[in-house]
Amino acid sequence: MDNPTENETRTGLLCSVAAYSIWGLFPLYWPLLEPSGAAEILAHRMVWSLATVLIALAVARRWGWIRPLLRQPKRLLMITVGAVLISVNWGVYIWAVNAGHVVETSMGYFINPLVSIALGVLVLRERLRTMQWTAVAVGAAAVVVMAVGYGKPPWIALSLAATFSTYALVKKKVGLGGLESMAAETAVQFLPALGFLVFLGARGDSTYASEGVGHALLLTGTGALTALPLICFGIGAVRLPLSVLGMVQYLAPIFQFALGLLVFHEAMPAERWAGFALIWLALALLTWDALRTAHASRLELKAAREAAQQAAQQDAVKADGGNVHTEITSNS
Repeated sequence: MDNPTENETRTGLLCSVAAYSIWGLFPLYWPLLEPSGAAEILAHRMVWSLATVLIALAVARRWGWIRPLLRQPKRLLMITVGAVLISVNWGVYIWAVNAGHVVETSMGYFINPLVSIALGVLVLRERLRTMQWTAVAVGAAAVVVMAVGYGKPPWIALSLAATFSTYALVKKKVGLGGLESMAAETAVQFLPALGFLVFLGARGDSTYASEGVGHALLLTGTGALTALPLICFGIGAVRLPLSVLGMVQYLAPIFQFALGLLVFHEAMPAERWAGFALIWLALALLTWDALRTAHASRLELKAAREAAQQAAQQDAVKADGGNVHTEITSNS
């Protein structure tokens, strides 16, 4: 019979792999939406994401968080900031994929952990270990190599990493669950997105009704495509250690890199290979440091538990000795 903990871990791993795999395979979906432009695709994604998430909330009957949230203006402001950040992230990503920059989008999500660490230092005043500083320095060198090779900074990668890392920081401060957070953010996005779609339709530039039923269904499907990996991620995140989740996250940029190279046949000049090699070195250092730190923490926790058990046993022995002494005294 399977151990319940093992089942939970297996479920968490499968859901996390599914989430990051779907995110990694996104570049196969966006080109199917041509001739829609990036702005129209983004607006549909916002509108249909809210519809999908509301259905999920209705099935789960999770509405109790809304009323308390509406009484907290600071959290509402943070949610609005998060909605703006993820909107920019989605927009840049969709445009980049359809413009033939899939490899550079993968770079953005490869360097995302390094940017998150930098934000932790700058915003949260976190202190880094030596290996983390080394990884960040190597990652910065990779960006310099790319910039020199291209003649300009890799702005797509930097934009994606910066917006998503800042978005993650904002989400952490808001403190809502995955579904609830997405519902709140897409509620902020909904009216501007819907207004833009109405504007496109009034001008005769909308492709939703003019390109056939299949195209309309694909645009509608952007909502489910956005919500499904988020739900899977939410299931996995509460069942897996952060060290494991941190390693699984590299699946998405690995898939994106492979698609850009093997499916879309994007160019890989020497400077791009050099930049990616430095990024992968930085991530290897970061992963090794995280695993080593997690192992040391487990050993310290185990030692603390053993010390606590020994202390409890000694206290029990003393208590038993005291009871025996009391019993002897009373009998005499």
